[in-house]
Amino acid sequence: MRAKPALIVLFTVLIGVSSLAGQEPEEPQTTIRERLEVTEVLLDVLVTDRTGNIIIGLKPEDFTIQDGEREITAKSATFYSNRRFVELGATASRLGISSEEMPSDRYFIFFFHDQRAEDPTLISNILDALRWTKDWVRYESLANDWIAILSYDTKLKVQQDFTNNKENLLQGLQSVAKGKDPGNTWPSRIEETEGASLRKNLPQGRDLRKATKRIYSALSTVAEAAGPIVGRKNLLYFSVGFGTPSTTGTYYPDQRYYPPMMQTLNANNVAVYSISWVKNAAQEGPVEENLGNSLSLLSSDTDGIYYFNFVNFKEPLQQINDDNNGYYLLSYDAEYLSGEQGYREVQVEISNPDFVVRARKGYRYGS
Repeated sequence: MRAKPALIVLFTVLIGVSSLAGQEPEEPQTTIRERLEVTEVLLDVLVTDRTGNIIIGLKPEDFTIQDGEREITAKSATFYSNRRFVELGATASRLGISSEEMPSDRYFIFFFHDQRAEDPTLISNILDALRWTKDWVRYESLANDWIAILSYDTKLKVQQDFTNNKENLLQGLQSVAKGKDPGNTWPSRIEETEGASLRKNLPQGRDLRKATKRIYSALSTVAEAAGPIVGRKNLLYFSVGFGTPSTTGTYYPDQRYYPPMMQTLNANNVAVYSISWVKNAAQEGPVEENLGNSLSLLSSDTDGIYYFNFVNFKEPLQQINDDNNGYYLLSYDAEYLSGEQGYREVQVEISNPDFVVRARKGYRYGS
C-alpha cells in the first residue's frame, strides 16, 4: 500500500497551573510539545462470497481496520474492476456503479525463477508453464492489462517491461525459455516509456546484479520498482521455493532476509501468487515439499495464493485472472509519533460474516 504524509498535528500539554493571588509563585510552567504524524494509508482489499464471486456495492462503514492497537473505520472504499458491469444492469445502478465507467488497469508481473541449473528435471515443467503463459497472453489478457516479464537465475533479468503489446510479451517469454540476458538495464539501452515501468525504477547495469544476488533482494527490488504504480500489483512467482531445506521437515524462514522482503512487498502493494514448478504434489520429494512451504508462507503474508497441486498451468493462471476481476481500495488515517519509523501490521474485517475478505497485512510508516 502507499502511504503519503497528509497532516501534522501539534499537541501541547501544559504542566502546572497559574499562581493564585496571595500565594507564592510556582516554578515556571513546563511545556511538552509532541508532534503526531497523520498519514493516509491506501489498502487494496478483495471481497468475495464463499464460492469466490466478487462482492460489489460495499461502503466504507462495511470495513473495520485493526491498525496496531487502533480500530478504525475506512474513510473511503473505491471499487475498481477490469470490466464493465453491463451485465448487472439495474443492480449496478442501484449500487452506484455506472456501466459506462471505463475498466481500470490491472498489473501482472510474471517472475520466473529459473532453477534448471539446480535441477535439470524441471526443464519440461518450465517449458510447459511458459507455453500456457503464452496462451494466457494471447487469449485471456485484456487491453487494460499491463504485463511485465522477469526471470531470475543468479541475477534479475527484465525480459519485458510493462506493456499490453502481446507480440512483445510473447518475445519476452521466448527469451525466458532460452535463458537469455537482454542486457536492457544499462543506461544507454533503457528506452523512454510512457506509463507504468519497472525498468526506469530499477538499479542500472552492474548495480542491478549487485542488488539482486539473492532471491530475497530480487523480489524486494522488484517491489520497490513497482511501488510508484498506484493500485494492486500481482506478482506471479514460478519457483520450487527458496531458502535452506530443514532436516526436521519444518520450514523456518531466514530471519535475516525473509521479514524485510515480506514487508517491502506489502509496503508496495505487491501480492505474490506462488506457482510451484512441481505441479503434481505426488511428485514432490521431502526437499521440494519443504521448500514449497516458503512459497505458501510468502503468498499468505502478501495476500496472494499458493498453487502446488494442479493438472496443468492453465488452472492457476485462470484462477489468478478471476481473482483480480475487482477489488476495493480503502483509505484511512494512521497515526505515529513524529520521527518514528517502522512497519505496522494491519487486519481488515468485513461486517457481513458470509463474505470472505483478503487484504494486505501491513505497511511501512515514517521517513
